Amino acid sequence: MAYREKGQADSAFRYFSQAKEAFLENADSLGAGKCLINMAIILTNSGDYFGGQETSLEALRYFDESNPAHHYYLGSNFNNLGIATHQLKDTERAIAFYDSAIRLSNDSLDTRLYLNNKADAYNDDGQHAAALAIYERIIKEVSKNKREYARVLTNTADTRWRINPAYDAAPALLEALQIREREHDLWGMNSSYAHLSEYYARKLPDSAIWYAHKRYAVARQIKSAADQISALRQLIRLSPDGSIRQYFEAYQRLSDSVQRARAAANNQFALIRYEAEKSKADNLRLQNENAEKAYQINRQRMLMLMIAFLTAGLGAFAIYWYKKRKQQLELHAQNQIKAHQLKTSRKIHDVVANGIYRVMTEIENKSDINREGILDRLEDMYEKSRDISYETENASIQEQDFSERIATLLRSFATDATKVMISGNSVEVWKDIPGYTRHEVWHILEEIMVNMRKHSRATHALILFQRGDIQFDIHYSDNGVGMPKELPQGNGLASMSSRIEILDGSIMIENGRQQGVNILVSFPVASTTG
Repeated sequence: MAYREKGQADSAFRYFSQAKEAFLENADSLGAGKCLINMAIILTNSGDYFGGQETSLEALRYFDESNPAHHYYLGSNFNNLGIATHQLKDTERAIAFYDSAIRLSNDSLDTRLYLNNKADAYNDDGQHAAALAIYERIIKEVSKNKREYARVLTNTADTRWRINPAYDAAPALLEALQIREREHDLWGMNSSYAHLSEYYARKLPDSAIWYAHKRYAVARQIKSAADQISALRQLIRLSPDGSIRQYFEAYQRLSDSVQRARAAANNQFALIRYEAEKSKADNLRLQNENAEKAYQINRQRMLMLMIAFLTAGLGAFAIYWYKKRKQQLELHAQNQIKAHQLKTSRKIHDVVANGIYRVMTEIENKSDINREGILDRLEDMYEKSRDISYETENASIQEQDFSERIATLLRSFATDATKVMISGNSVEVWKDIPGYTRHEVWHILEEIMVNMRKHSRATHALILFQRGDIQFDIHYSDNGVGMPKELPQGNGLASMSSRIEILDGSIMIENGRQQGVNILVSFPVASTTG
């Protein structure tokens, strides 16, 4: 517990794991359950929400809901299940877990905490009226705890503003901030600055930027990477063009650092659990070996001798088979490559070369040239040649570093006058995305960037890749002249629309609030990996 209070999560997790095994050896199920709850909370706080869920569910086996002495621990465990599930965007199930925590709580402070978490879930689910009812109930029960009062006051004002955008939330938000500043509640001040920046974003952009700066500073002070990233995202969205680059670079560095740290922490926790299970298995194995040691020695000698002969024979056969098989596979691969090259060459000759030759002949021998007809025929040959390119590209697309291909494509549109910024385009985000999906996405992005180059006159363009469990989103935004009110249905837009329909996805194009254009391309992950 001391390591957990000091913020040394990995050491705390290791000792809780060891203590759990010691409690189980002494048949102390309650002690083992307490250790599992602490391990689950550590996993959830580190961002491993699936691990936090799994460990909390395992902890439930060691408690008896009919025993009042277990209610405190069960309430804490259900609250952690609610938090982890809420972070995984399953708000309906998260609310059910919070209800279980509230039902088992016999402490008013804990109950208000669980109620506040439930209200937060309602707010994220868009059920603002239900959230407001809970906050108003909590604020009536809060007495001398100034920090709790400031938290509920902030949440109440924010929710009223969500319900009614005309509501003046500033007085209550500022009152809560003043309380938190007097209490030197840095985490509370972080929350107040975030709410005030969001509230002033449309009304007073300068104030919104000021509070975003304040939040970024206090987030660095409390060493909260998640809140620093959120503050930088707000500064990127609100700041003038000249300031965006420095915030974006800081955002990208911090985001990459957080992802690496989170992956390292999750790997460390997994290794600790693996070591604990391995140690337990090793102890059981050693006990069994000691009980049958005399019998096993002779048996092992015989087995080792037989295995040695068998291994030698199998090894010789395996080496021979492997060499033959390798030769066959290499020969087959070479034949396939030659056949594919020949097929592609024939298609290019028959479809493209012959078609171009006919057009050239017509231009050379006819004085009255049908311009539209020739353009149509050239466009038809272009589509056929692109199909041939797609077949060739799709055959090897899985073997290439697609994230690098995307980065190369996007950066090719950068000039001295136009900066192109990319975020989220990691190798992992494209994992298991099949070749045909990558092909369509590549061409959709190409079309977007061509339109940017031709029409937008933008100085900055930002492309953000976000992959969830269900949906893959690509956000594009620039600070150019925007789109005309009557969007022309040209070939480029029609091509993008048809490609996204192939992926069962959608594309949304809208002008920014001040200038530029925002494009959201979405498609389901399940349909691409199934």
